[in-house]
Amino acid sequence: MTGRRLIVEADGGSRGNPGPAAYGAVVRDAESGAVLAEIAETLGVTTNNVAEYRGLLAGLRAAHGIDPDAVVEARLDSKLVVEQLSGRWQVKNADLKPLADEARGVFPPGRVGYTWVPRAENAHADRLVNQALDGKPVGVLPAPAEGAVTEPSSPANRLAAWSPELGQPTTLHVVRHGQTALTAARAFSGGGVPGPSLDDTGRAQADRAAALLDGCGAVAVVASPMVRTRETADAVARRLGLTVRIDDAWRECEFGEWEGLTLAQIGERHPDVLTRWYGSTATRPPGGESLDDVARRIGAARDALTAEFPGQPVVVVTHSMPMRTLTTLALGAPPTTLFRLLPAPGSVTELQYYADGTTAVPSFGHRP
Repeated sequence: MTGRRLIVEADGGSRGNPGPAAYGAVVRDAESGAVLAEIAETLGVTTNNVAEYRGLLAGLRAAHGIDPDAVVEARLDSKLVVEQLSGRWQVKNADLKPLADEARGVFPPGRVGYTWVPRAENAHADRLVNQALDGKPVGVLPAPAEGAVTEPSSPANRLAAWSPELGQPTTLHVVRHGQTALTAARAFSGGGVPGPSLDDTGRAQADRAAALLDGCGAVAVVASPMVRTRETADAVARRLGLTVRIDDAWRECEFGEWEGLTLAQIGERHPDVLTRWYGSTATRPPGGESLDDVARRIGAARDALTAEFPGQPVVVVTHSMPMRTLTTLALGAPPTTLFRLLPAPGSVTELQYYADGTTAVPSFGHRP
């Protein structure tokens, strides 16, 4: 099998089981042993096994970001994870099944092998776990060591804002719709129904977003089909002298039975599903879609726009989850990072996409 060979060292742990948990992952070049990426993040309260799986997922995703055609050896000191993903043990725990499915789907079948190592040989990842638990999370792209040789052609080794040689990016000015009655009530308002109109506050937010975008040079305004996004997009398009194009792919996550409910109400009616939803982006609300489903359609919609408008600015009027998803993807962050991103109604996020795959986030959730 051909392809660059990478090593993923992953670990996870909880202080108590369940208890405050975190994961750590390292990606190395198999030939040189050089560290290409480090990731460490807290997970809230969960079990040690979940943390082990989340560490592996973070490492595999970081490796995929470095080279999607790589051949990967994943080294863990968790016998459970190694045996389950090697196919020798069944995955029986309901919390681990979606995580195992996610791990199997990062790379094509046959490109990842799993190796158990003693804890002493997994010290780097273990150190990252404890570092995160001590309040010092680590990002995906570490600074290179003094004298290290980097690869100029690799997007992972570039700061896009400092690299004019990359050419003109396609810039998406992503607008979250203005406030509605459900927004004000902090209720789930999904993409499976037309939804409510903007309220007075929401209309004012839409007008301010339009004023902020005046002069951005956008060549198109694309919007989700929901009522609130169409109304927000109309305000923007009028200001820019453009026509709104509706694209169903930019709709909000479909929340199914959670539609119209507050988080407290969902916690009362579906506590187990809600816990799994926060722990895994593969979990679907009853009758709804998972955040992984959202990521797939939003990623495809993003790719379609960057292909149609190379090197040009475009306004996209959408919703909270699509905006969070786009930002998480652009940062190369773990999928559950989106739960920490809170774009306000009417806010604008700017995302840049270069022809070679480099991405940048000049601003997030700017409130006009």
